[in-house]
Amino acid sequence: MKTNILIIEDNEQNMYMLSYLLVKSGYHVIQAFNGVDGLKLAHDHKPEIILIDIQLPDMDGYEICIKLRHNSIPKNTTIITVTSYAMGGDKEKSLEAGANGYIEKPIDPETFVAKMERIHQTKEK
Repeated sequence: MKTNILIIEDNEQNMYMLSYLLVKSGYHVIQAFNGVDGLKLAHDHKPEIILIDIQLPDMDGYEICIKLRHNSIPKNTTIITVTSYAMGGDKEKSLEAGANGYIEKPIDPETFVAKMERIHQTKEK
């Protein structure tokens, strides 16, 4: 059975690229274009991995991480934040909010899936 990955990303081009890379690598992708839909889909589908853009129109990725960790998902779910706002402290803030890892944009198509898998595997140990 394919691993389910939920992508919460409001930018259509980024969503397309992430989805393409993941489907090509054998994953099943669920898409949400805002935080509210992302929280609902996470609750309904219980994906193994959730990729969250930090800056969304309705709430930020940190808030989504906190909400997911407190009520919606199994404890073994891997949450990874993805952002182009690689400001000092973003990684730490993501981890404090409940993310297991952090990937910076722009996404490198050659290394993205491997980075995501590394975070997921490290978390499982």
